[in-house]
Amino acid sequence: MGSQERKAVIELPVKVVLTDSGTTYFIKNNKKLRKFKLADNVEEYGILLDHFTPASLQRMMLIDYVSKVEISDSEFVKIRQEVMDISKLVTYSMMYRQYDSYIFQRVLSSDVIKNWNRKNPANIIDEKTKINDVFLQAFIKDKDKEIAEIKRTVLAPMYALINRNSNLLPEEKNIQLLLSEKFLNTLRPFTWFIIAKFHDSDGYDTLIKDIRTSLAEYMEKAKIAEYVALNVMELAANAENNNLKREAKAIFKGAVDMNAVLFDPNVRHQVLESLQHRGELVSISWKLGSKGTSIGTQGRLHITIYNKESEYEKMKEAFDEKKNADLKKRTLQDFYKALPEGESNTDLGLYYLSYLSEACEKVNVKFESFVNQISGSDLTVITMAINL
Repeated sequence: MGSQERKAVIELPVKVVLTDSGTTYFIKNNKKLRKFKLADNVEEYGILLDHFTPASLQRMMLIDYVSKVEISDSEFVKIRQEVMDISKLVTYSMMYRQYDSYIFQRVLSSDVIKNWNRKNPANIIDEKTKINDVFLQAFIKDKDKEIAEIKRTVLAPMYALINRNSNLLPEEKNIQLLLSEKFLNTLRPFTWFIIAKFHDSDGYDTLIKDIRTSLAEYMEKAKIAEYVALNVMELAANAENNNLKREAKAIFKGAVDMNAVLFDPNVRHQVLESLQHRGELVSISWKLGSKGTSIGTQGRLHITIYNKESEYEKMKEAFDEKKNADLKKRTLQDFYKALPEGESNTDLGLYYLSYLSEACEKVNVKFESFVNQISGSDLTVITMAINL
């Protein structure tokens, strides 16, 4: 499936908030839902995963059962790999879904379908076409060899391009090969039904070329998943460090070297225990745009880092003393520029942020970042909004 499957099983408490369709499915199958209070103090229903395979979570995301994924911890450094795996898992899943939607639209607007619809006005194929699932699965199974050959035809140029890329290590080439296969394997069965059924029709070759070209574009887009994961992890780690320093000042009354808080195991353990006891956690939330929403919002991914910042009010006053709105947005760059010197340790997070912004721009992915604070609280919210 790609590099996000680095760990076969993720052992980490993950809150999974369900969409309406996900909720309906779980209730119909007598699965008990849990009521969560999320980092933004909103209560939602969902399921808690604490021992799961990445593939199982991804399956739920691909069929639009998941609206939000959230994790909370006081020490993200110890779960760095899990955090990055989940971030890449969500980003890749959104890209697979977008590719599926894009290809389905291209298939419906292809000459193959236009010709069919002209000749069969009583049985046109469009977005509203319903097809029996049992029949569809039987057809796909019966045409398994033909579909596998079509996939090989689509993938052949991509395979050649990846294999002759001298900048990639063998493991990296394998990851890229698996990723290209995954894009095709996650296309909806109805798409493969049309492709296989009209294999010998006029316009078929053009359709295959279109699928191949768009696959290359999405493979380029997929490169931003690594930047996203790095950025999420670094911003979470920086929030964690700020918490450690703030708590250490309260515990030791300033009588401890701040480096000891970060690097002395005994001091760090004491401070972390205090944070856990007081519920002072950093939370990361991935909010997925729903498949059922209008065009342009389906591919939106909002990644939010929640943390309590005791110094935010000073920052806010420095920006705008007249601020009274519930949410006050600032760009991340302005946010950190406004911090008093020596109060921030977010250089690495911003370093990755600039690269993420540039990487998104190169592949025509809209990226925005901002920071705000919920009025009447000390909860600081850092958001990265990505429109895939």
